[in-house]
Amino acid sequence: MNALESTSTRPYLIRALYDWCTDNGFTPYVAVQVDETVQVPREYVKNGEIVLNISFDATSSLKLGNDFIEFKARFAGTAREIIVPVNRVIAIYARENGQGMAFPVPAPAPQAEPRPSPLSSVAAAPAEADARIVQLVTPEGSGPGGEPPKPPSGPRPALKRVK
Repeated sequence: MNALESTSTRPYLIRALYDWCTDNGFTPYVAVQVDETVQVPREYVKNGEIVLNISFDATSSLKLGNDFIEFKARFAGTAREIIVPVNRVIAIYARENGQGMAFPVPAPAPQAEPRPSPLSSVAAAPAEADARIVQLVTPEGSGPGGEPPKPPSGPRPALKRVK
């Protein structure tokens, strides 16, 4: 198997970032570009996209597979079955700090008109370049009150050997 025949890295990166979020106490969110293959409540879709909370507390029976992300969740008190093809995920990030990863936006279906994505400036890679990945970063001046983040203060950490 050569590099062109290998599977996509997208599902593996989604699982890794999901684990990173949960290990650090963050809430993992996925941004999804919706088309006819995505099973989500359409009333929550805006500009052809939906953002879903995929944390343990917000979902039931979560499966982060290689082809689909599947889970049950409540929307306005109603339980819904959610199925998202992995190739429709355009970003996964932590709600608390915005750190995560954006993926190339999938090409729209031929019959649908292309819609501008709020992440299109972040993930400005061609759709066929699935191997290219763009990392979400916080802009300058994103500290509290719009101030730049302050460098750590205090003594430098040191490794202490315990016998």
